[in-house]
Amino acid sequence: MNIEYIDNFAALEHACHQLGQNRSICVDTEFHRETTYYPKLALIQLADAQHTYCIDPLAISNLQPLAGLFANNTILKIFHAAWQDMEIFLHTFGMLPAPVFDTQIAAALLGMGEQIGYAALIQEYLGEDIDKSQTRTDWLQRPLSDKQIEYAGGDVYYLCKVYPMLAEQLHALQREDWLDEDFRALCNPQLYTPDPQDMWRKIKAHQKLRGVELAILQATTAWRENTAQQRDKPRKRIISDDALVDIARQKPSTAAQIFSLRSMQNARFSQDDANAILHCIEQAKKLPQDAWPKLPKYRKLGTDEDALVDALTALLKQQAASHKINPASIASRKQLEALVSGERDLPLLQGWRMHHGGQLLLDFLDGKSTLSVINDKLTCTT
Repeated sequence: MNIEYIDNFAALEHACHQLGQNRSICVDTEFHRETTYYPKLALIQLADAQHTYCIDPLAISNLQPLAGLFANNTILKIFHAAWQDMEIFLHTFGMLPAPVFDTQIAAALLGMGEQIGYAALIQEYLGEDIDKSQTRTDWLQRPLSDKQIEYAGGDVYYLCKVYPMLAEQLHALQREDWLDEDFRALCNPQLYTPDPQDMWRKIKAHQKLRGVELAILQATTAWRENTAQQRDKPRKRIISDDALVDIARQKPSTAAQIFSLRSMQNARFSQDDANAILHCIEQAKKLPQDAWPKLPKYRKLGTDEDALVDALTALLKQQAASHKINPASIASRKQLEALVSGERDLPLLQGWRMHHGGQLLLDFLDGKSTLSVINDKLTCTT
């Protein structure tokens, strides 16, 4: 494996020109975000069948050749677990690479389970054991060691070898277009720009709050999200989840009451921050009840509904077997329970899962198809 380290603009231009001759390239990044809200890009790895490059964004101030390469819609950009890399590129370039192919998503469609790791994928297809000892290394240090560069370059070098195998399998199974919708979704900027007004849902203890407590949590969590972005600091370094929940429960009316909370001990929190939180509390209290956030109404399924979930499970297993994939790759039992309860905003009803599983289950629930036994075999008929 011959890896070229790129640390100047002329070499970057040349590398991007070489890569631009391809129909597809493999892409990966190394980054650091332990002390920031936005990930700090530390290294960009690119490869085609003949070249492997490690590009140093700390040494090159002008990365426009990369932006042009990523914007070229005639070149397929191949990632493994693309989400974080795409988020980084959106923040760095103000745009997203397109079109894309995610080998982790493709592997799930080929029966390898949800969210298979890169090392496991390479082992499965190439029989290579990837050295992961550099995973937690400091990618912002300079100079990078030979071992770091070899590790980073290997991520795209081996990906270039695996991608044709995945593509060939998808073609043999006539599933090349199954993932189009999923891959297009990865190129939607809204996927990487969270709504501050929705961040309260990501706090685990939010389900224990009720009424105006949820309104306070929503307001203070939105303030934290906006503040973390403005200061480029991790959310929990602004204020912890536990403190936000305590504030929602206790509804402090003075800064002193906020600072006295046990969950605020050792917090790096200023008087101005406390005043901002107090303002959020007051604004939330003024909201009419119909403007308070609402929790989903969870309920235990009845006997008939449980039986219906069992029927959907059987139907799902049959559908998965016909495609030779794991049923869990289409939907979990929890999703089936949610489907029976009336929820429709589910992964099962999006992308390839909708077209090759979800629609079948919806038709069954709507009475458009029935399950029966024909020749000792469970059969779904319309």
